[in-house]
Order: sequence, then C-alpha cells, then structure tokens
Amino acid sequence: MADLSLLQEDLPEDADGSLDFVSQDDMLTPLGRLDKYAASENVFNRQMVARSLLDTLREVCDDERDCIAVLERISRLADDSEPTVRAELMEQVPHIALFCQENRPAIPYAFSKYLLPIVVRYLADQNNQVRKTSQAALLALLEQELIERFDVETKVCPVLVELTAPDSNDDVKTEAVAIMCKMAPMVGKDITERLILPRFCEMCCDCRMFHVRKVCAANFGDICSVVGQQATEEMLLPRFFQLCSDNVWGVRKACAECFMAVSCATCQEIRRTKLSALFINLISDPSRWVRQAAFQSLGPFISTFANPSSSGQYFKEENKSSEDTSVEDKNRTRDEEVPEDAQIRPEDVPTDPTVSNSSVKLEGAPDPDISAESPRKPPGDSSLPCPLSSEPHQEAASNEDDKKPGTCRSASRLEVGSSAQDSAPLDQELYNSFHFWRTPLPEIDLDVELEQGSGNKLGPEGLEGMPEATSPASANITMATRKELEEMIENLEPHIDDPDVKAQVDVLAAALRASSLDACDEVSEATRRAPQDELPGCRLDHGTSGPLTSEAVENMESALRYIHDDSDSGTSGGFSPDEERRAKVQDVVPQALLDQYLSMTDPSRAQTVDTEIAKHCAYSLPGVALTLGRQNWHCLRETYETLASDMQWKVRRTLAFSIHELAVILGDQLTAADLVPIFNGFLKDLDEVRIGVLKHLHDFLKLLHIDKRREYLYQLQEFLVTDNSRNWRFRAELAEQLILLLELYSPRDIYDYLRPIALNLCADKVSSVRWISYKLVGEMVRKLHRAAPPTFGVDLIRELVESFGRCPRWSGRQAFVFVCQTVIEDECLPMDQFAVHLMPHLLTLANDRVPNVRVLLAKTLRQTLLEKEYFLTSASCHQEAVEQTIMALQMDRDSDVKYFASIHPASTKISEDAMSTASSTY
Repeated sequence: MADLSLLQEDLPEDADGSLDFVSQDDMLTPLGRLDKYAASENVFNRQMVARSLLDTLREVCDDERDCIAVLERISRLADDSEPTVRAELMEQVPHIALFCQENRPAIPYAFSKYLLPIVVRYLADQNNQVRKTSQAALLALLEQELIERFDVETKVCPVLVELTAPDSNDDVKTEAVAIMCKMAPMVGKDITERLILPRFCEMCCDCRMFHVRKVCAANFGDICSVVGQQATEEMLLPRFFQLCSDNVWGVRKACAECFMAVSCATCQEIRRTKLSALFINLISDPSRWVRQAAFQSLGPFISTFANPSSSGQYFKEENKSSEDTSVEDKNRTRDEEVPEDAQIRPEDVPTDPTVSNSSVKLEGAPDPDISAESPRKPPGDSSLPCPLSSEPHQEAASNEDDKKPGTCRSASRLEVGSSAQDSAPLDQELYNSFHFWRTPLPEIDLDVELEQGSGNKLGPEGLEGMPEATSPASANITMATRKELEEMIENLEPHIDDPDVKAQVDVLAAALRASSLDACDEVSEATRRAPQDELPGCRLDHGTSGPLTSEAVENMESALRYIHDDSDSGTSGGFSPDEERRAKVQDVVPQALLDQYLSMTDPSRAQTVDTEIAKHCAYSLPGVALTLGRQNWHCLRETYETLASDMQWKVRRTLAFSIHELAVILGDQLTAADLVPIFNGFLKDLDEVRIGVLKHLHDFLKLLHIDKRREYLYQLQEFLVTDNSRNWRFRAELAEQLILLLELYSPRDIYDYLRPIALNLCADKVSSVRWISYKLVGEMVRKLHRAAPPTFGVDLIRELVESFGRCPRWSGRQAFVFVCQTVIEDECLPMDQFAVHLMPHLLTLANDRVPNVRVLLAKTLRQTLLEKEYFLTSASCHQEAVEQTIMALQMDRDSDVKYFASIHPASTKISEDAMSTASSTY
C-alpha cells in the first residue's frame, strides 16, 4: 500500500500533509488502508485500490478471516459507479483467482462465491470497456481451468443464454454470441451440445441483426469441431446452408473462410454431395469479397477429401465397374493401404466425360454476376442447388429420366461388337455446342423395355434396323440452345457495366456463335450420315423433337455459370475441348471443385477476384496434390508449370518453399520428369525465390537418383553469388545445407566440389557465416577421414594448414584455430590422429604476433583440448608439448592471454566467447 501513500503525496491538496499521510498509513493495517482509500472520493485512489488488491491478499493470506474480508470489499468495490474503476478491478480478477486457487485451504470456494458473480455480471455492463475486460477475464479463467464445471453449467452458460435473448441489447447479444463460440472448445462437447448449441442455432437465424449471424458464421467451424460429426450433420448443416445464402455478403464471406473446418466435421458423403455444391455457389457469388475468400479456402477444402489411411493415393480398382461399386465399397477401398508403386491403368480412368462418375451435376447454381442487392434464397427454397451426384443418386436420377420423354439412353461400356473404326467418327458426330457446355449425364443402363420390344440383342445386324436420330431433333436442340443463350444475354445487358457481367456476356456471345456454326455443320452432316454411324444403344424418339426440357436448360446454365471464366482459353496445344477435359478427369474430389481450382491461374481471375489468387493456388497446391494422389498428377501438371512461370516472384517463391514436399508426394519418377526442370529454373531465379530452394536443398536432392543428384554439384558454386552481397543469411543457409549434403555424396565428390565452397565460406566477411562454416569443415574432416582410404581427409587437413594455419592475415589464422576447436569438440578426428596432423601446427600459433589469435589458442587448449581423456591420461610427447605451450601463454605479455591460459578461468566456455571474438573481425 506504499503506492497509495506516494499517490497522495502527488496530490496538490495533500502536499502539505504528505508526511502525516505516510505516518498514518504505516500505522494502519492492510485492511485499514484498503478501507481508507476505497472510500476516497478521488477516482485515482480507488483505481489504485483495485490494482493493489492482490498485494493486500498476499499480506493477509495467513489469516482466513482477513482474506474473506478482502474478498467482501472486492464485492463492494465492484459496485463502483466509475467505469474505469470497474475495468481496473476486472483486469485483476484472473490474477486474484489464480492466487485463490493456489491457497484453497485458507480460502475455499473464494472464487466461486465472490469473484465469478462479478465477472458474469460485468458481461452485461453498460460500459463497453468494462464488458470487454470481463469477456477477456472470463476466457482467461476458462483457459486456465479456474472455473469449476458446475459453475460453468449453473452460473456462466445461463447468463450467456439470457444475454442472447431476442429482447437483449444488440451489442450485448453480439458479444455474448462471440463469447459462447470462443468458450465452446474450452468447456467441451457435453456442455456445448446441451447448453450452447441450441441457442447458437437460433442465433444463426437471427433475422434482425446481421452482426449476430456474421459472428455465428465466423465461429461455425469451431462449433462443428467441438460437437462432432453427428450434431454437425443433424443440427448445424441446415443453418450453415442458410448462412451461405445470407443476403449480407459479410456473412457469406465468413462462411467461405471457415468452410474447411466445417468440412472436416462431416462425413465423406456429405462433403461430396452437399458441401461441394454449396462451395460452388460461394465461388460464383456476386460479391467479389466472397469469391476472394472462397478461392482462398478452395485448396484447403479440397484437401479435406484426402483419405488419411492411404495419404490420398487412392485409385479405383480395375475389377470393379461403376455399376457394381457401392458407396460402402468405395469407402472400404479408400481405407485400404495403397502400395507406393501402384499405377493407374489407362482403362481405369473414365475417358468419356458424359459418363464419368466424377462429373458433378449442379442444377441450380446461382448466377455469379447478378446484382449484389438481389436477395439470396434460403436453402429450404426449391431453387436450392441439388447435391453433387454420387452413384446411388445417379441411379435414382436415371430412373427418373426413364419416365421422361426425350431422354437419350447410353451405355458407358459398349458390349456390342462395334469396331474401333466405328467409334472414331462417333465422337465427331456427337460433338456440338450443347454436348460441350451441358453438365455430363449420369451413367445409365439400356432400356430393358426397348430391348424386349426389339426381340433380339443389340448387335451389328440389329443396329442397322434401328431408327436413326433425326436431324430435325438435333436442329431443334440447337435452336433451343441459341434461344436460351439469347435470353441470358438480354437479361445481363442492363448490368454490362460490371466487369464480371461483361465477361460472362462475352462468353455467352461466343457460345451463341459456336452454336450457330454447329447447327449448319449438323444439317450438312445429317444428309450424308450412314445408319451404321449411329451410337449403339442411344436413340432419340421421333416424338421428342421438341425444344429442350427445363431441366436440361438448367443443367446447361449451371455449367455455364461455373466454367464461364475458363472458356476464354478455348482449345490449346492442338487438343479438342473433350480431350483436354478428359485428361483432367479424376474421381477423388468433385470435378467442379478441381476445375475451379485449376482456373485460379487464369489471368482474368486476378482482375475479377484477387490479385494474389495465384499465390493462394500455389500455397495449397501440395495439399491438393496429396489429396488427388500421384496417379492424378496429370490433372495438376499444367497448373503447376503455369504457376512456376508466373510473373509474380511471390508465387514462384511459394512454390520454391514447397517443391520438396511435392517431390515426396509424387515420387522419384514424376519428380525427375516434371519437378526437376522447374527446380532448375528456381536455381537461376531471384534471391527471394532461390532461398526457398536452398532451405530445402537436401530434402529435394535426396529424392533424386544418384546420377541426377551429381549434376547439381556443378551448380552449388552459384549459390555463393547473390543479388545483394550483404545478404549474408543466404550464405549461412548454404553452409547449413552443405552439412546435410555430405551424406549424399561420395568422398571424391565432397573433396572436388564441396570443399572449395566450404573453404570460401570460412573466409566470409560475416562472423555468423564463418561460424557455421567451421562446423561444415569439421564434418568434412570426419567424413573424409573415415573413408577408405583416408587420402582425401589428409589432403583436406594439409590444405587447411596451408590456407589458414599459415595465412598472412591474422583472421585466417584465427579461423584455423576455430576449425581445430570444432574438430576437438565434435570429435571429428580421433585424438591420436589430431595430435599427429593438426596439433603441431596449432601449437606454433603460440608465438603469433596478434593477441586475438593467442587468446583464442589459450581458450582452445585450456577449455577444450585438455578436457579430452587422451591428453589427461597419456604421458606422451603430445601432452608435454601442450603443457609447455600453455606455460608459455601464461607468461604472455598480453593480460587477456594470461587470463585464459590460467587454470579454470572463471568457468568461461569457448562456445560463449567464440562468437564475440569472431564478431570483432567483421
């Protein structure tokens, strides 16, 4: 309480009687001083009382009654009318609670009875600062586990639930929801499900305040991770769908940011069928901020599809067809461990995008470029996007399609005896704008009734008798397609000022022109089409030549919405769109998600979404690659090459820091074929990019074949050259990596290529670089000396003596002592070999003319060399030479040399002083 007295001395009205106050305070008990200043009308005095409560408790901790009296006065001080006093008191509550916890025998139940009610009451205080401090105090108490579980259930949670009532103050309600979300991981699953989850679900539907919904959306992932999968899927997912369709873009943005955490709390089926379609909606959101957050979360969301047991190296078994494989069989297959040498056969990958199991059917995706003010429909509405199609859903869809007129039935595997010559023109005939833009249809079986009606099985003879699909039907389809495209363009023209809308209008106009050309081509093709060119098992009924059904139009529009940004690239490299799409088909994640991820390298994305979208793509690429597995690397190869040549050095830097991780995922063959050329490009890049490669140089090179690894020996010398000579950390990292690279190369390679670099670094201008280089040289000596025969080791020692031990510059001779000290400490050489090869040259430096060299020599001999068992027990000529050198140094004319050559000089160690000595030679 001395601080209280000093405070009184500083007050002008009490200046004359300051000594009286001091004497009076000394005569008062701790409780008396507390009562005196707590009753003061001066606000600063009451603030000081709040700050000194912990000191007062420590003074009276031996008396239980006095402790209880202090706690009672805290309760009275909590009713202070001044907000600053209440805030100051609340800042001290966690410290007082910890003291009470440590002294429970003296003051049992003190916190629960006196302090916790104050914390809970302050959560609804009218002053914002008091509420903030009470919230921070509550979280600190929960984190330190100072609140009993019973008190959490009976005193804390009921108050928070009450504060979130509909008639509660808006600010208090928002803050209470935030506290509930933050405390959920601390109180556990049971309390969260019983007391917090019901009110949290209600708050997600708060129609009056979007701030509350935004807080719920921001913390949705934390709640899901606490309550687990069942509660997430049954109670939280419907609310999450509503939040993702909220009419406030800030709420939808918060949903996009926590999407990965929500996905982790659901099963694979929900993730694939529901969350994927929901995420596509966020990527196509009218708000640029929502799209930006969604693209940043796209890579992490895709990574949640990885199977932990197989590390993402899943592939479909070749003996199971899509019709025979159920969802349970797929999950069981993915849970099995896949051998590293497993390869994908060409026939295992679906070759027709129209029957691919990985195709995603989005029937109601929203228009990505509609006005931002347009209200979003809730998930309960009929326009809710349909789930992504899994195989059971595909079968159901096929059954529904069987009942609809105009449905074209096809078989994925042609069991009829059609030749390869017949299948080639079929692909050309089926290609038109509608087939290219529409969402692929699910795989369905042949119509049993049609087969029975024909009276025989489909064969080459039966195909000739089948009615051919009439050209008017195809023409009507094209006309309907053009009509729908024209209507979409007309609807978007009022918003043409929006860049996103303009981009979509351009895409739709191009599609309209393409459909016109295709219509002319189809009419001319139909006149010369032969009956045998018809697709086996697929025909259009003559009565279904009307316009497109609404479902087909919705499918086409949905596909246009989520791929419109990719359509500008068109065909490239001489491949048709079907071939390019077919090359990127996989069945690990929904294809629509992967397509959106691959589009992140599109330059138009940087203009319409985020200027750093390519960096986010590069950052999450290893996770996506791990999810897809090395058998699907062909889907990411082109994207990776595009990122590696990006104009932004931050993108290339991100790839450089993770290329070693990607090499582990892909294996040695794919690494040598696809990553090594990019790795070589990074070696010649800017220093900001090269440092990423250098930091993991050993990790990458160890994955390469020995012959390929040796090729980089010629390039290691280039790391000594940097854009800025002051970038000494680059050279220090090089020395660290060279120590690790010693295990990858033969003694001859080390001597021929790594030795010159190491000796160069030992003479660096910066002491930190030299210090690491001494370790490097010591490890080289160890490796080369253990080689058979140790010729390279002897040659290295001889060069050390010539280059450093006899160097005309004193810094070189000092470096030689440092190297010897490292060899001794790390036992890089047996002591008998050290005494023969290095010690005679080391002892000659006792007569060096520079005191710094002699000081370091004295430290090395006294604190390092003489501590080795070899020099303590053997009465050899080597020990005698060392003792004579130390005696000479003890009589040196320099006082520092005498000091360090003395016996046990103040327990200083060379490792502590070496850096300071070396730093003086910067």
